[in-house]
Amino acid sequence: MGLDLPEEGHFVGRVWRAGAGPCVVALRKGRVVDITSRDAPTVSALLERDDLLAVVDSAPGEELGSLDEIAGTSVAPDATRLLAPCDLQAVKACGVTFARSMIERVIEERAGGDPTRAEAIRGRVGAVVGERLRDLVPGSEAAAEVKRLLQAEGLWSQYLEVGIGPDAEVFTKCPPMAAVGWGAEVGLHPISRWNNPEPEVVLAVDSRGQVRGATLGNDVNLRDVEGRSALLLGKAKDNNASASIGPFVRLLDDSFTMDDVRRLELTLTVEGEGGYRMEGRSSMAEISRDPLDLVAQAHGRHHQYPDGFMLYLGTLFAPVEDRDAPGQGFTHHLGDRVTIEAKGLGSLVNTVRLATEAPPWTFGAGALMRNLARRGLL
Repeated sequence: MGLDLPEEGHFVGRVWRAGAGPCVVALRKGRVVDITSRDAPTVSALLERDDLLAVVDSAPGEELGSLDEIAGTSVAPDATRLLAPCDLQAVKACGVTFARSMIERVIEERAGGDPTRAEAIRGRVGAVVGERLRDLVPGSEAAAEVKRLLQAEGLWSQYLEVGIGPDAEVFTKCPPMAAVGWGAEVGLHPISRWNNPEPEVVLAVDSRGQVRGATLGNDVNLRDVEGRSALLLGKAKDNNASASIGPFVRLLDDSFTMDDVRRLELTLTVEGEGGYRMEGRSSMAEISRDPLDLVAQAHGRHHQYPDGFMLYLGTLFAPVEDRDAPGQGFTHHLGDRVTIEAKGLGSLVNTVRLATEAPPWTFGAGALMRNLARRGLL
């Protein structure tokens, strides 16, 4: 269950060290180095530095072992283990950023959260919309014309509004410090009966709105809860352990640029009981809004993030094949192992549990401040 990170590039992340707590680490030639200092006590602070790449390359630190050694340790609360590679940053997410998955959001809404109704609605929506949405530029006059057409057919939806209208959907995925990392359990709210993983690219953005790097994320989604009402988005998206990010943030440099982010191809594998296996993909080349446009819609004079933010960019993936019974589509089983991979960013692996059974979130921003003060890092 390796992380598959390339040898080239600059990578930063976080590790929980037994007896110390959360530490900022850099990856140097396959070795994990603790570079926590008074100048960079958190990943949030590190990403604010103008000399970021130099610090990651050469700042004094303590070698903790190989990446495989760290990843192979227990995920028990007191064990040395990988954490999500973010800390004080807000964790935001953009939804309905791909045309194909946008149609699935419309279907969820029309089905009222009932998976048995989805197939019939999918056929009707597909017959009317077809391929018309695929190449539309959100907010354009052509998009406005499609909106008028769909309204005339009685198929307009709030999901189409954010999918092809001028304003993107940007919501809070979880509070700072609540995201889980590689190897951790991800949580489903126990009321959900129709849910799925969402493989996404996650940008690491500093307080100035500059993208400093990218990583992988699983924006765990409760299709039935959000389908009942968009006003239940918070319950559908923000639960204990429902935001996974990792394994490391790959920093932008000469070997990895925003154009590389725009070309990323994500693969998803779900492995479950009885030999069950599902595969999927999400291609950033098919995103409807440019990643920098999404950053600008989240950050600016209208909204500041003094500790930076992590931004999920949305997904093309929306599973429709049946798992349990005809016409019910895909939903998770407890114990599913979810692997999200992208060349250049490695792999993010998590196991599905109920949010009520995953380890509770107890170490927040206050605990981090007390920990850093006790270690003389503030």
